[in-house]
Amino acid sequence: MIRREATILDRHNPLAGWQVDRREIRFVGHDLERPECIVAERDGTLWSADGRGGVVRIDPDGGQTLILQSTRTVNEARSFEDRYVNTAGSLPNGLAVDADGSFLIANFGTDSLERMTRDGTTTTLLDRIEGRPVGKANFVTRDSKGRLYLTVTTRMVPWTRHVETMSRDGYIALIDERGARIVADGLCGTNELRFDPDERFLYVAETTARRISRFEVREDGSLSDRETYGPENVGGFCDGIAFDAFGNLWSTLIMADRLIALTPQGEVLVLLDDGDPAGTAALDAAWAAGTVTPAVMAGATGTLCPWMASVTFGGPDLKTVYLGSLRGSRIPVFRSPVAGLPLIHW
Repeated sequence: MIRREATILDRHNPLAGWQVDRREIRFVGHDLERPECIVAERDGTLWSADGRGGVVRIDPDGGQTLILQSTRTVNEARSFEDRYVNTAGSLPNGLAVDADGSFLIANFGTDSLERMTRDGTTTTLLDRIEGRPVGKANFVTRDSKGRLYLTVTTRMVPWTRHVETMSRDGYIALIDERGARIVADGLCGTNELRFDPDERFLYVAETTARRISRFEVREDGSLSDRETYGPENVGGFCDGIAFDAFGNLWSTLIMADRLIALTPQGEVLVLLDDGDPAGTAALDAAWAAGTVTPAVMAGATGTLCPWMASVTFGGPDLKTVYLGSLRGSRIPVFRSPVAGLPLIHW
C-alpha cells in the first residue's frame, strides 16, 4: 500500500510554491448545464457534457452548439432533488473519444454507457452487466488497445444513500472483445480514472472514501493489487483526476470546490480554493460522523466553479486548464506552469 507521508517538496517541481492567480482566470461557454466533463482539442475546440442530454461544442471563437442525443428528449429536470438526487433524465457525466471520433458517454441519469456520434446519433453500449443493471455510470476511458474502462459509483437508489452509508458497492468494468465484466469491485464512490504513461497502472478516485487508489493492469486488461496512492484522505471528495508531465496527479475536490495536486512524493498541494468555508466545514464534519445528507451537500459550494468536478489540460502546449462542474454554467480557464499528460485519444 502506498501510504506516503508528506516529504520535502521537490523544488524542481513546477508546482512548488505555485497557485492559481484568480485574477488570471477567464471563462468560456455560457448557459451551460451541468458541464461535468470537458474534452479539449489542441486547436481550442471544447466539448462539454451537458445536463440537457447531450454535448456542447464550444468553438475557439466562442460560438457554441448544443448537440442532443437522438434517443433522448431534452432533460427538463431543474430542481436540486430531481437533478442531483434522483438524477432524472439523461445526465452525460464522463466523456471520452472513441477511435472514430464518436463520444463515449458514462450517463449518470440513464445508468448506462453510450456512444454518440458528432451529429447526436446515440446507441447504448451497456446497461446491464453480469445479469444486473449497471448502476450509476460515472466515467469512461480507453487504453491504447481500444479497451474501455467504465467506473460505476454505486448501485444504490437514490445514489445519495451511498454517501450517507459509505457503501462499498462501486466498481470498474472492462469492455473488450470478450464483452463486459467487472475487474475491480468493493470500491467507495468510484469516479474518474487515468492511466500512467506506460499503462502499467490505472488510477481511480474513490470519491466518498476521499482517496486515490491504483491497480496494476495485467496483459489481459484485468486489474490487480489495489493500493492507496498517496494519503488515505486527500482532504475532500476527490472527483476528477489528471496527470501532468512532471508526474503530479491533479484532482478536484467537489463541493469543497478546491483544486489540489498530489506530488510524486505524496504531498498534497492546494492550487485553488474556491469553497465556502462554513459549508465545507459542515460537510467535512458530517462525513467524519457518517451523517452526510443531500441538504449538507447542497450547502457546500463555491462561486467560480460550483461543485468543481473535473480538470482537463488542453491547448497546443497542453498548459491550458479547464475546470468542469456540476452546478456551473460556464467553464473557468487558466494557464498552468506545467503541461498536462497527453491523452491516448489525441
